[in-house]
Amino acid sequence: MQAEYKLSLPALDDAKADPLAAERLREARAKLGFVPNMYGVMANSPGLLDTYVHGYERFRALSGFTPAEQEVVLLAVSRENGCTYCVAAHSFIADKMSSVPEDVTNAIRDGQPIPDARLAALHDFTRIMVVKRGLPDKADVEAFLAAGYSERHILEIVLAIAVKTLSNYANHLFHTQVDAMFAGRTWTD
Repeated sequence: MQAEYKLSLPALDDAKADPLAAERLREARAKLGFVPNMYGVMANSPGLLDTYVHGYERFRALSGFTPAEQEVVLLAVSRENGCTYCVAAHSFIADKMSSVPEDVTNAIRDGQPIPDARLAALHDFTRIMVVKRGLPDKADVEAFLAAGYSERHILEIVLAIAVKTLSNYANHLFHTQVDAMFAGRTWTD
């Protein structure tokens, strides 16, 4: 999904970015081996890029979710927000790094039932949190807890929603091109 209006700000590299954003871009290159297109456009707002990177890292390191569960959450938010860039990127990560079964990733991408009950409960609750803007019904929460998750996991989903909303909305506004690495998992809403 893309905004009707496309921001005209150019993608920045570490030579042209504000010092804070330049530092985040250099860190991305060192960690990933490249700078994702999304980071280059987000560098136009150093606070946006810095907040995204730190929130994302905290979610990955501290959420208590397995890598596969993290990917389910991030994919659920990105799909619900209609972010073609992030759905492609997180599908690639799910396939290559997080050990998400491909049938689970494809079900999320296609809006189909998820074949794993626990991951389905996680996906469904994450989606409910996005759609209901953080106002789940008691029954929604009870179903999530009954699947073996905790109240703390609810707060970690809030963190993931915040982080992905930053990137999803920026990508909508910039019409961010999917990186070549993720192109095999391109997705359209």
